[in-house]
Amino acid sequence: MFARREGSDPARPAVATGSHIDTQPTGGRFDGNYGVLAGLEVVRTLDEAGLRTRAPIEVCVWTNEEGSRFVPVMMGSGVYAGAFSLEHALSARDREGISVRDALAAIGFAGSEPASVESGAPRFGAYFEAHIEQGPVLEAAGLPIGVVTGALGQRWFDVVVTGQEAHAGPTPMDLRRDALQAATVLMQQVHAIAMAEQPHARGTVGFVQVHPNSRNVIPGRVTFTVDFRHPDAAGLARMEAALRAACASAAVPGRLEVGFDPRLVEAVRQGARRLGLGHQDIVSGAGHDAVYVARTAPTAMIFVPCKDGISHNEIEDARPEHLAAGCDVLLQAMVEAAEVA
Repeated sequence: MFARREGSDPARPAVATGSHIDTQPTGGRFDGNYGVLAGLEVVRTLDEAGLRTRAPIEVCVWTNEEGSRFVPVMMGSGVYAGAFSLEHALSARDREGISVRDALAAIGFAGSEPASVESGAPRFGAYFEAHIEQGPVLEAAGLPIGVVTGALGQRWFDVVVTGQEAHAGPTPMDLRRDALQAATVLMQQVHAIAMAEQPHARGTVGFVQVHPNSRNVIPGRVTFTVDFRHPDAAGLARMEAALRAACASAAVPGRLEVGFDPRLVEAVRQGARRLGLGHQDIVSGAGHDAVYVARTAPTAMIFVPCKDGISHNEIEDARPEHLAAGCDVLLQAMVEAAEVA
């Protein structure tokens, strides 16, 4: 969804902001939602102040950033930026076999406008995204603003381990082909691979599915996911190579390192300075829609602290004054980019 506030020069590309409103099964109320509401607050503030910018202002709500129901993640921004095709996204299915195409039609959101820059969707002049940090760095430093200089590169894999189902009683231990035992060893390797690339690498097994998942049957098939993250492409490649050496069945390479636009990053810093807000540079460990949008337009992000660094959890929380500070910095940066008429 794109909401537009016209500027005095409608021929200029829009200065945009936004995030997502989908969430995780145990998600909180700030991840994504804050970035959308911050954008709306910028528009309301400009309206209340009677200020008109030269460039239009747009607020974006991106589809399926989290990937809780459909894969790939960051689906809306990914299609917009050309990371994958619209057809690839629409054909994705959830665990019940429902496609994205059918789900959008069911709620009346199967739009007809171009979905990608390549197919005719407008290209932004600049894009900003405000977000809770989803980590503990800003809170530990006692600072309200994180100036995001880039994001960890990510690669995702689906690993399938195949053994043989058998009765748990009559089958001797040394004659079993237990898929879960082999999968457990590989999962430990994911941890070890990430530990070998410290301090910035991350390795996570977040989803495990055991078949037939019965207490008295030896597991015959285990599927699990691997999420690798690293700040540079070479490190990410080393992690992938190590995983492939440990496991022959891996797929779905993901996105690589993204660095945000230095001019817009500096605009965020300057906005914090003008407001007298403490701030520091920071690298995002999570994926965001801004990662894909950065392929099409100058992009920057603004982080605010979240309590105990916890996110993707119902206890996710952030202080009102920090949320307000992030909105204020977003307003400063967007007005600078859009220029007051």
